[in-house]
Amino acid sequence: MTEILKTSLSPQEPWLAYCDGASRGNPGPASFGVVLCDPTGAVCKELSVAIGRNTNQAAEYEALIRTLEELVLLKVKQVKIFTDSQFVARQFSGEYRVKDERMKVYLSRVRGQQKFFDRVDVVHILRSSHPLNKRADQLANEALDRK
Repeated sequence: MTEILKTSLSPQEPWLAYCDGASRGNPGPASFGVVLCDPTGAVCKELSVAIGRNTNQAAEYEALIRTLEELVLLKVKQVKIFTDSQFVARQFSGEYRVKDERMKVYLSRVRGQQKFFDRVDVVHILRSSHPLNKRADQLANEALDRK
């Protein structure tokens, strides 16, 4: 009986997401790319979105926010998000203080989305360390190229 309870209460496997913001110039034309994967690692959705003129840090935050918004629509409860933005990952974790007023607004938007989840992990990885992180970078650049 304990084993059945243990199994029925085990946590849901997290979805995986890879997001990347881009800016050609800082500020300049900006965009982001997102790859969403179900718990098995299967790619479920890709986004390639131009966001006008902005900074790279703003584009990275826009990518994270849109990632969370898409996962809320899918009713996902746990997610592990990979980004090559050390800045965003460490502000999210609290390791970096948020001094800039614009970044405070972005982090507040992230926190607003975070409440819809049981668990959100934002992990910093190197751009070239995973094929799907490279794909998110490619999607961000494709959005800029379409402009």
